[in-house]
Amino acid sequence: MILKKMFTQEEIDLLNSDLGLYTLLQNKKINTEKALEEIRYLSELKNKQRELIKLQNWVIENDQKVVVLFEGRDAAGKSGAIRRITEYINPRHFKTFALKIPTPDERKQWFFQRYINRLPKPGEIVFFDRSWYNRAVVEPVNKFCTNSEYELFLSQVNDFEQMLVQSNTFLIKLYFSISKEEQAKRFNEIQNDPLKRWKMTPLDQKAQELWEEYTKYKQKMFETTHTKIAHWLIIDADKKSTARLMAITHILETIPYKKKV
Repeated sequence: MILKKMFTQEEIDLLNSDLGLYTLLQNKKINTEKALEEIRYLSELKNKQRELIKLQNWVIENDQKVVVLFEGRDAAGKSGAIRRITEYINPRHFKTFALKIPTPDERKQWFFQRYINRLPKPGEIVFFDRSWYNRAVVEPVNKFCTNSEYELFLSQVNDFEQMLVQSNTFLIKLYFSISKEEQAKRFNEIQNDPLKRWKMTPLDQKAQELWEEYTKYKQKMFETTHTKIAHWLIIDADKKSTARLMAITHILETIPYKKKV
């Protein structure tokens, strides 16, 4: 005899909600355990997205400036997290940058110049999907910069970030950390999905092969740039939903948008 799972009243209410019924009906085969997990995630996500709207209103009304950096290995879920964060906030008051390789003119400039040109105005939030920290990991691993350029970056980045913070800019640094196995799994899913295959780049194809090199430079980055004034939050990103909630929670807890009583 197969024993049916006994649900709590809270679980029954969740399954009977509009969100619950929608989630259950998304799949041909109903899996209540998986559905409940998804419902709880979506419910918490919606609540946090409402708070993000309040946070943005505070930024706008008080002429605040916010910069959020999203770093991590390829396929770590950075872009997906940014999409959830920005889904409902006012698009006129935030910008997202995923910068391509520098132009010939940008290569002749001070390295940080291209990022300075994209910093937020008062009342604005800027999200960097990869940032100046390309020079700390991606570029040296793939020989896109010289060792002298790499060392110069490490000698300047903390002072640069200190100037940002001292100029009344909130700076949040998030690192999405995934395992080698999870990255391989995600790459395989992307390659086998015609709608996502475009995401794969030559760098992605070398990422597994260069795993240890990335690790070496990542650790040096943390050792050098995890400071009191601009510290890193390392997020376990093997589970995308948990990583997204953790990123949003950290942003909400870092920006003092709630009035102190």
